[in-house]
Amino acid sequence: MMNSLISSILQVMLFSMIPFIWWLCTARKKQPFLTWIGLQKPIIVHKGRYAMYIVLSIFTMLIPSFALVFFYIDRSLLAANQFAGLGAAAVIPALFYAIIQTGLSEELLFRGFLLKRLMKIFDFQVANLLQSIVFGCVHGAMLWSVLPLHVILLVVLTTALAGYVMGWVNERIAGGSIVTSWSIHSIVNFIAACLYMFKF
Repeated sequence: MMNSLISSILQVMLFSMIPFIWWLCTARKKQPFLTWIGLQKPIIVHKGRYAMYIVLSIFTMLIPSFALVFFYIDRSLLAANQFAGLGAAAVIPALFYAIIQTGLSEELLFRGFLLKRLMKIFDFQVANLLQSIVFGCVHGAMLWSVLPLHVILLVVLTTALAGYVMGWVNERIAGGSIVTSWSIHSIVNFIAACLYMFKF
């Protein structure tokens, strides 16, 4: 359990380095780092609509991902495989993995840093599309050596869709807060880890 916590914290620190250095050089005098990166309370105008979008986002991410794994990818290749067959003993490490290691670190880098910087250059739709493509390509690159090209392209498209949905929800529904996508990302990854833990 301690190893999970340490690796989770190290990954957050690693993924935060570029954003933090960028903020130090460009925005330190304008606003606090956490606000600059969107790590703040979401601005929720319609609670019912907000909840509906979170649930729809989770399903939009889960269904294509599970289909991809079911038809094309050996489950042992995925990060959640580290919890395979461990049952309830892996709940706490899986929470560290889902909430901190992947959820927080990836949202800080992609939706908190990359999307918000791209929005200074492009309109929102273009910026969101670009960050989602980068997000998809990074996930595809992690499996580059073990999957055929057509499956890599499906991985890129599936994770790019997830990145686009999370960016859209943050900026259009949650007032620019990455807490919303962090929550969605964490829930999806924890569900995936649970499926491995309990051998579904």
